[in-house]
Amino acid sequence: MPSLRQLEYLVALSQELHFRRAAERVHVTQPTLSAQLQELEKRLKAPLIERGVKGVMLTPLGVEVAARARNVLAQVQDIRDLASASQHGFDGTVRLGVPPTLGPYLLPHIVPHLHTTYPSMKLYVREERPGNAVTQLLAGSHDLTIVPRPVQNQDVVVRPLFAEPLRLICAPDHPLVEREQVRLKDLAGEKVLAMEAGHHLHDRVSRLCEECGAELLRDYEGTSLDTLRHMVGMGVGLAFLPNLYIHSEIRNRNEGSVLNLTGPSLTREIALVWRSTAVHGELYGEMADLIRRVVGEELAMLAGLNRVDR
Repeated sequence: MPSLRQLEYLVALSQELHFRRAAERVHVTQPTLSAQLQELEKRLKAPLIERGVKGVMLTPLGVEVAARARNVLAQVQDIRDLASASQHGFDGTVRLGVPPTLGPYLLPHIVPHLHTTYPSMKLYVREERPGNAVTQLLAGSHDLTIVPRPVQNQDVVVRPLFAEPLRLICAPDHPLVEREQVRLKDLAGEKVLAMEAGHHLHDRVSRLCEECGAELLRDYEGTSLDTLRHMVGMGVGLAFLPNLYIHSEIRNRNEGSVLNLTGPSLTREIALVWRSTAVHGELYGEMADLIRRVVGEELAMLAGLNRVDR
């Protein structure tokens, strides 16, 4: 029979499609991961992985086995949580996945309140692209994840938290700075920067560019919000950035000018998500309520966040 570790390695490889990155994800050496996956194939007497000069792919059977392995690993994690809760109540670790475009700018406001309310809780945070976050959640790698909506999966609970404005910034000497108000149609022909593909912000900005006739600079996609800010400051193009980031990182006009964009409000809606089978679902619901309260009391005026009630 396959071991849980072998299933974990297969799931990691299905997500990364790269032996080294998959090994780093599960904290083992590449030879160990490769050897264990070969042993898994021997035990199942079937090929799961295609190893070629162009990279790594899963066979159709490998894709199916990896999908089922995610469910197995998630159920095993729920069993561990159930056993822990029966012995101690809740005094363990919560593993939280967050997108890098949100976590560093939201968590400093949230974590102190979580620690005060749940002093025995240990919060382990890992940054994940939104596209990977729910997959990691269902595989049992996370207990919770904070992601942009929509989340369409019947195996998870989605608790809305808040709506965050997206603001348009440009270099201080850009001609649009002189305008008191900027409309979306004024962006026609403008060059716009975005996060690299795989981020929710990439998809959102790509659609905005199509709507207003702006040019999305696909050869200059950013790997972080800081990268986008620096390229904006050098006059490469405009960028839509989340308001929490702007509030946290753009401290003076020389780093970028925030334009007064009129028309329909541009926001991204953020939610807290957990597995529907989670033992601590009631606790996670309480945490969602706490985050919404902090947003309503502290961040609504500070960073323009609007709490979203269920």
